[in-house]
Amino acid sequence: MSLRSRGGEFISSKSNGGGAISKRWTIFLCLSSFCAGLLFTNRMWAVPETKDILRPSGTEDKLKLVSGGCDSSVRDERREPKDILGEVSKTHHAIQTLDKTISNLEMELAAARAAQESILNGSPVSENLKVPQSNVKPKYLMVIGINTAFSSRKRRDSVRATWVPQGEKRKKLEEEKGIIIRFVIGHSATSGGILDKAIEAEEQKHGDFMRLEHVEGYLELSAKTKIYFATAVALWDAEFYIKVDDDVHVNIATLGTTLARHRSKSRIYIGCMKSGPVLAQKGVRYHEPEYWKFGEEGNRYFRHATGQLYAISKDLATYISINQHVLHKYANEDVSLGAWFIGLDVEHIDDRRLCCGTPPDCEWKAQAGNICVASFDWTCSGICKSAERIKEVHQRCGEGENTLWSAVF
Repeated sequence: MSLRSRGGEFISSKSNGGGAISKRWTIFLCLSSFCAGLLFTNRMWAVPETKDILRPSGTEDKLKLVSGGCDSSVRDERREPKDILGEVSKTHHAIQTLDKTISNLEMELAAARAAQESILNGSPVSENLKVPQSNVKPKYLMVIGINTAFSSRKRRDSVRATWVPQGEKRKKLEEEKGIIIRFVIGHSATSGGILDKAIEAEEQKHGDFMRLEHVEGYLELSAKTKIYFATAVALWDAEFYIKVDDDVHVNIATLGTTLARHRSKSRIYIGCMKSGPVLAQKGVRYHEPEYWKFGEEGNRYFRHATGQLYAISKDLATYISINQHVLHKYANEDVSLGAWFIGLDVEHIDDRRLCCGTPPDCEWKAQAGNICVASFDWTCSGICKSAERIKEVHQRCGEGENTLWSAVF
């Protein structure tokens, strides 16, 4: 192969100088190709800026809005930190409100299911137990359930003769003060036996019973307490639910005033809080068969309200109703109730006016203007010989009938 030189002479590529010229041409061609590639690439991929695009005047504002909505960098630059924090706060508040609404709906649904089960499985003894046909239940301040037994007829009569209004006064108490009072009892082991018929006859006379789907027995008090709260919250929409023994004297107006102070709170557990020893020895009163769950022998129970009288708010009663099938029952019902609230966000309120002694203790306090909510003897876990003595306690420690009807809760 030969190349023509500038002077017209032919020079062979195999000559001594041919190799050097060939290398220079090669480098020159490579550089030329590289520069041409850069120029071609820049012209093909150059993106015109937004401001150079010609837009019809009628759609200019719309395109600005679309461009502003898609350009996250511009949006973030224009938004101030205060605006971002405000949006986060609003979103958090909305989530909390929605969560609370869902929780309330779940509790109402569970309460409705419990009411339906009570209607299907409950005893048709009392007309008072029927759920109102209206979709809207009347609102009450409190439901007082007086725990009683088949053998406690004299106690019930003494309570009726002292602090529990009867007849038209009881209806007036429900309608004007929003206070429901019922004696709470289940059924005997022999369904339809003499004991059940005696309660039915007493119910026809007084109409103040709340019958539970429960077989009575001293060792079944924890189960009875659980069923009571589940049934009560299904039947009546109240702010508080109270359990009291039938050998305790109660000043209803003072109880209502005490509870009304806490009505703005949720998950309230109020009573005389205690922490007694866990009794492992068999054969003694209040023996705890599951003592080993509370640690070494000699340990004490967690803080809980004494069983003669305590009150819980609607949220806690609903919680019991929803979870009644999985709540564990200990030997002592007051311990069981306290155990059900362990681990929950519950406010324990220790109010010693709910556990005053009988005269002269409650009498001195009444004279000093500090009227007791409830009076009983600690040694008897109630008023000793209450059927005979409760009238005396009522006369000396009672708040007076006028106090109840003039009270505003």
